[in-house]
Amino acid sequence: MSVLEQVQSDVRTAMKARDRERASALRMVVDVLQQDAKLGKGDEVAVLQRERKKRVEAAEAYEGAGREEQAAAERFEAGLIDGYLPQQLSDEELAALVDAAVAETGATERKQMGQVMSALMPKLGGRADGKRVSAAVQQKLGA
Repeated sequence: MSVLEQVQSDVRTAMKARDRERASALRMVVDVLQQDAKLGKGDEVAVLQRERKKRVEAAEAYEGAGREEQAAAERFEAGLIDGYLPQQLSDEELAALVDAAVAETGATERKQMGQVMSALMPKLGGRADGKRVSAAVQQKLGA
């Protein structure tokens, strides 16, 4: 079952349970996944990561503006999206993959970080946030 099909099923379940907030948030996810599928990109994990990131950033912005209710709604949506993302790598697993990518590219200094990231990101398959990966690579390269 694809992620889109799973989310659609969860929308129906939420509607039957009369959980309007959850159903509404899940409908938004379905809409974004369907739009991406129509464009032919087909990378559901990347879409979910992008949408989660939008929600987290919006929640931070709302908190900064003192709008706690909207921030809570954004965090709720981000939490729902988390449930459809692959399990995140542990710090040890990420460090091992970073070490392998650094060895593979032969990178020794920070200006080679792009090469390491290019080699590493496809191997992660959405199992680690880009900021977290970037920080791990910088630390490895002594930046």
